[in-house]
Amino acid sequence: MSHSEDRASLSDYRTALTAPGSRGPVVASLLARLPIAMIGISALLYVQRETGSFAVAGLVSAGSLVGVSLGSVIQGRLIDRFGPTRPLLVTAALFTVAMVSLVFAIEAHAPTVPLVLLAGGIGITEPMVGSASRALWTRLLPAGSPRNAAFSYEAISMEVFFILGPGLAGLLVAAPWAGTGMVAGAACMITGSVLFALSPTVRAWGSAEQRGGRLLGALASPGMRTVALAALGFGMVIGFVEVAVPASATEAGFPTVGGLLLSAWSVSSVAFGVAYSLRPWPRPMRLRLPFLLGGFGAFVALLAVPSSLWGLALGMLLAGAAITPQSTTHSAAIELVAPRGTAAEAFGWVLTAVTLGLAFGQSVSGYLVEHSGPSAAFLAAGAAGLLMAAVVWIRHRTVRALPEDTPATSAELALT
Repeated sequence: MSHSEDRASLSDYRTALTAPGSRGPVVASLLARLPIAMIGISALLYVQRETGSFAVAGLVSAGSLVGVSLGSVIQGRLIDRFGPTRPLLVTAALFTVAMVSLVFAIEAHAPTVPLVLLAGGIGITEPMVGSASRALWTRLLPAGSPRNAAFSYEAISMEVFFILGPGLAGLLVAAPWAGTGMVAGAACMITGSVLFALSPTVRAWGSAEQRGGRLLGALASPGMRTVALAALGFGMVIGFVEVAVPASATEAGFPTVGGLLLSAWSVSSVAFGVAYSLRPWPRPMRLRLPFLLGGFGAFVALLAVPSSLWGLALGMLLAGAAITPQSTTHSAAIELVAPRGTAAEAFGWVLTAVTLGLAFGQSVSGYLVEHSGPSAAFLAAGAAGLLMAAVVWIRHRTVRALPEDTPATSAELALT
């Protein structure tokens, strides 16, 4: 991918979003992905409201994220093999059952272990419309700047959902029933997933030719593993913050403000993300990954400094500027490093890495918040981001383009 192809203009966004066959899947995908942040934050606040413990809430949230980390790769491979329709319809049905079971368990004040296991079931069965949507662009658009604009759109739209999701979660947790946000989000996700799966463009996505020897699949590429490490660090930092910010709001006596504060960094993320896609920097992808992650970690560490919620909100705006550039970079890097025929699975590995990082960050942050306060969690988040940036820098030379005809089976021979 040349540097000129790596950037996107506003006209490229228009070309991508008006491509033949894109309207139905785009609208359905928006509906399916809108509650992604809402469900997680709603579940965390719901469990905390019922149990009175941020530590338990963090473990339950982490359980769902571990489930997502498993389900994203499994579903990615199934989507690459069979197309999205059948996998998404099956997972939507299973997700419905898992969500109802978790609600009943929370209402019954079940012990922590069953809650974590049920949350894991929700994560595994959560329909991975994001992976399918991102992979669909490779079928609708040829390689070049319009396709890169489509990938940027995917990342930017997710950040819009991260603006709306936590804010809605924070408001709905104050409803007469604290589980309102989680159930409403699940209903939205199920509806969007079914509509996406049944749209004509998606149903025309036929089965792929079966390939053998794909034990590692997309992750067989050394560059893909480096991208996954960058995504892991990215998720770690966010995971720490997603527990520390609501805890800061609760400590200040304004518990319902926590979700709104989490929305603050998504505001700057979207605004800066659009500008960044027009002229990304650093230009080489291998340098961009560690640079953005390290900067993110440094900005988040500064969140330990403010002594008021207004100061924390300003710090969140600053840190948020690094979120969408990382998401778009991960997505663009997949184009370079993923073996042929593994588009959905490759994005699934990125989701897996992010969610594992979120799970780690949230669980450790819950402990730090209860024993040392939110400031300790912010400092730990910064340290985690800087450490993972150093690891990605050590491996940065692996982020290079594979030969265009490299399938997953050949990439497995390039293990380093």
